[in-house]
Amino acid sequence: MYEKITPPTVGSRITFKDGKPIVPDDPIIPFIRGDGTGVDIWPATEKVINAAVEKAYGGQRKIHWFKVYAGDEACEVYGTYQYLPEDTLNAIKEYGIAIKGPLTTPIGGGIRSLNVALRQINDLYACVRPCRYYSGTPSPHKTPEKLDVIIYRENTEDIYLGIEWREGTEIAQKLIDILNQNLIPATPEHGSKQIRLDSGIGIKPVSKTGSQRLIRRAIERALTLPKPKQTVTLVHKGNIMKYTEGAFRDWGYELATTEFRAECVTERESWILSNKEKNPDLSIEDNARMVDPGYDALTAEKKQEVCQEVEGVLNAIWETHGKGQWKDKVMVNDRIADSIFQQIQTRPDEYSILATMNLNGDYISDAAAAIVGGLGMGPGANIGDTCAVFEATHGTAPKHAGLDRINPGSVILSGVMMLEFMGWQEAADLIKKGIGDAIANRQVTYDLARLMEPRVDTPLKCSEFAQAIIDHF
Repeated sequence: MYEKITPPTVGSRITFKDGKPIVPDDPIIPFIRGDGTGVDIWPATEKVINAAVEKAYGGQRKIHWFKVYAGDEACEVYGTYQYLPEDTLNAIKEYGIAIKGPLTTPIGGGIRSLNVALRQINDLYACVRPCRYYSGTPSPHKTPEKLDVIIYRENTEDIYLGIEWREGTEIAQKLIDILNQNLIPATPEHGSKQIRLDSGIGIKPVSKTGSQRLIRRAIERALTLPKPKQTVTLVHKGNIMKYTEGAFRDWGYELATTEFRAECVTERESWILSNKEKNPDLSIEDNARMVDPGYDALTAEKKQEVCQEVEGVLNAIWETHGKGQWKDKVMVNDRIADSIFQQIQTRPDEYSILATMNLNGDYISDAAAAIVGGLGMGPGANIGDTCAVFEATHGTAPKHAGLDRINPGSVILSGVMMLEFMGWQEAADLIKKGIGDAIANRQVTYDLARLMEPRVDTPLKCSEFAQAIIDHF
């Protein structure tokens, strides 16, 4: 089955059922070392994960690692431009779960982005990025401990699908002509808009299927969290892009109020229910006026719509969600994307899970990571229904490669996510404790040491940081 790699002779495959992993006690897990500093951070990560599994389960569980190749290292083994060989794709598909270090974006040929390729080839539609603070980590924010969010970013659609044409090409010109001469004039709401003839053209597809399967995972995750954290926020720019980003929001609410009706309440529904709870004799119109502060300035038609919404909610869910029952449900709300950038700084403790489209999620996840200490402490996962790949969220930093000095935290914490996904929570908790205690004791690598107050003059090496984590189990 494989050209240049050999699986371990012992161990079992991880399989999936209904989108959930079925994990044996002796799983075979492929790993990609990563380019640049991958040579340092992967050995540290493997050491920490193995120690945690051994400590937690006393030999009853064990990971059998399977080395596979991607990036520059793959080209050394498979040949020029062989950044993502079939061997690696087949191994990930066969064994279900994989973990990887950072990979170089190819220059001069090959795949645009190895990370994006892995996501699209394996339909890893949910990019999951937790952002939480470990006490003592240097941060530019005054209260980073207030931010504890998990970002669910759609991974396969939006402009990251990569369907675009360069300015001046024949196809770009044909598409512009069709849009300018036929499709835009045939759509009255576009008025006299026209696309400039010297434009590059990109397509932004957003599907109901893609949106709802991502939001479904976000709601399912919310159901596993403590009650105060059971909030899912749909992040979008639907006030401008109504049929893509606005649709993402609408499809999210549709999913919450149909498939998860018993478990969810929307923000507007909670207002309607709460208003009636506070005043049982409140009229439909007065309730509508409280839900929509601009009610009295609305047209008669719009007023009727709001009243119908209020009446519909009360008729549909008062018995199951009213009288305070909604407070025990997952709250689903939505926020405009640019507002979220401000609110994760000014009101961070109001948010728990952010469900976003592809581009928005890319921006927001990095911004949130910066608040809690940067990408060096930012784990990531790409999850589909039959496969999952856990990864570092930072770059390869080649100038630091081989120096045993880089922070391995991102890949180690991605290993924590992997263990949690596998259901091995005890091992995951050991690593989180080890990292937290090491940082609190100022046992850190140079990137954190130089930012601490007072500064740590003798930072740990990459390998030493791994051992410090283990020592704190």
